[in-house]
Amino acid sequence: MVLTQWTNGRRPTLEDVARRAGVSKSTVSRVINAEPRVRVEVVERVREVIAELGYVPNQAARQLVTHRTNAVAVVATQPQNRLFLDPFFDLLLRGVRRELAEHGAQAVLLFLEEPDDYARVADFLGGGHVDGAVLFSLRPGDQLPAMIDRLTLPTVFGGRPLLRDGDTVRGHAYVDGDNRGGARQAVQHLVSIGRRRIATITGPYDQENSAVDRLAGYRDVLLDAPHLVERADYTRQGGADAMAALLDRCPDLDAVFVASDFMASGAMQVLRERGHRVPDDVAVVGFDDLTEIAESTDPPLTTVHQDVEGMGRLMARLLYDRTTRAGTPDVSSVVVPTRLVLRESA
Repeated sequence: MVLTQWTNGRRPTLEDVARRAGVSKSTVSRVINAEPRVRVEVVERVREVIAELGYVPNQAARQLVTHRTNAVAVVATQPQNRLFLDPFFDLLLRGVRRELAEHGAQAVLLFLEEPDDYARVADFLGGGHVDGAVLFSLRPGDQLPAMIDRLTLPTVFGGRPLLRDGDTVRGHAYVDGDNRGGARQAVQHLVSIGRRRIATITGPYDQENSAVDRLAGYRDVLLDAPHLVERADYTRQGGADAMAALLDRCPDLDAVFVASDFMASGAMQVLRERGHRVPDDVAVVGFDDLTEIAESTDPPLTTVHQDVEGMGRLMARLLYDRTTRAGTPDVSSVVVPTRLVLRESA
């Protein structure tokens, strides 16, 4: 039972725990830091005394010994208002936070919205405030990978970091969904149900790495067919505007692969307003399988599923491994499989 009042009105110290448990201060420290070479019965006794006394380790002192802050920076190159409105990022952040919490760490959220933000974030990351960083929503050719190289800070990227020419930035661990493969599944399904004039609404492929791969997957399938491509911005309104533009260009299109569920919901609204029945006239496939969106559209949305929260947890887990292993760990990256979830829109 934890005491709510400390003896004599003062906080119990490491020495108090050691004295009550009948062990040395160094043994108590090893138990607190979960270090090996302490007998099980001793660990249990020390933990009992810690609970009895209501002892709380001095975090500043622990940091001096362990050289760890138990804090991780989560850096997003997105405007704050978009980030918190998008359920994809909410799930991703939830996964990161939950995994960090299991390791006794917390997330510090940083945003890169303006060019001047890079210097500010670099100063923070290099100032010893965090043990590592998770970075996502990178643009092709983003300066973040080079900045991280200079800081020598353990880092995991959310999404495959790309150069401006589309090649992968080497030497960085990342977690990504199989964006290209998932897009291929979506378009192959549309072909298999007899659709021939298949358009796509992409993300901003000059700004989003995932958009580059999803557009490539669309093109992989439709090698010899006309490409009906309209770029949007991963928002519902962006999807609506892009769908309207596609219908103006090609009124007889019969299918559309949309690179996010959020945009697909906007596209379906425009199709309905223009008098096109889904899927009878135009079949629609989205990407992400955000159930709060995909199951609420009319009709429910066929879409490519990826485990977004699981990807967030993987990022945090990879980072934890990199921050706790001695030396420089081998670069390891994970591409999470995707699968097509059939509903009624296609």
